[in-house]
Amino acid sequence: MSAKRIVWITGASSGIGAALAEEMARHGWQVAASGRDQERLEAVCARMPAAIHAFPLDVTDAAKCEATAADIVARLGPIDLAVFNAGVGSNFSVDRYDANDVFDRMRVNYGGAVNGIGAVLPAMLARGSGHIALTASVAGFRGLPGGGPYSASKAAMIALAESLKLDLTGRGVDVSVITPGFVRTPLTEKNRFPMPFIIDVDEAARRTRLGLEARRFEITFPRRLSYFLKLLQRLPYALYFPIIRRIAGL
Repeated sequence: MSAKRIVWITGASSGIGAALAEEMARHGWQVAASGRDQERLEAVCARMPAAIHAFPLDVTDAAKCEATAADIVARLGPIDLAVFNAGVGSNFSVDRYDANDVFDRMRVNYGGAVNGIGAVLPAMLARGSGHIALTASVAGFRGLPGGGPYSASKAAMIALAESLKLDLTGRGVDVSVITPGFVRTPLTEKNRFPMPFIIDVDEAARRTRLGLEARRFEITFPRRLSYFLKLLQRLPYALYFPIIRRIAGL
């Protein structure tokens, strides 16, 4: 690793993104932090102003993602690691189905990562080095009740990461997929259902940093929840549907 390591984190104004920005900064990284809420973003940067730098951004705008990446390179240097973490909530009801809402979540959660990759991948390939990380979720392992749009967007992230890993192996660009379970954030505060094995956001950020610095493909936590859902992932539908409905109390 170079003496000056540059990481770009989207969705860095709150939750896991904000905690990860501080965690990376404490361990020697220069952090380019992006988010839509400029006031909250600047508050995150103010905690460690020498190491965390604000780059406000709406990740659904591909042209602005490219311009932001170019600005980061001009101000800080080449981006060694890009963590595409921006995301919106999971609560969903089929009784209030709104196609625009479903597409909006896909545009942010999946489309934002797609735009970010487009902004950094050409330069990484040109120099033969770099690392791209996508924040998905254990909710992407399989469809879950009440989480249709969220599960769909995170499943897309996982599949994209797997394909990129295959395509980029041997070309100097690493790929990681981060699949958190329940983490105490403003996003999960809205949930009105049990959240087993929930962990604090600082612990989530620590585990994420360790996985990224080790360049692991899959970074998943808490493992008890993740491995349980991976087991359910292998069940045939005839077993999966009744088991998950019973667990969810449906």
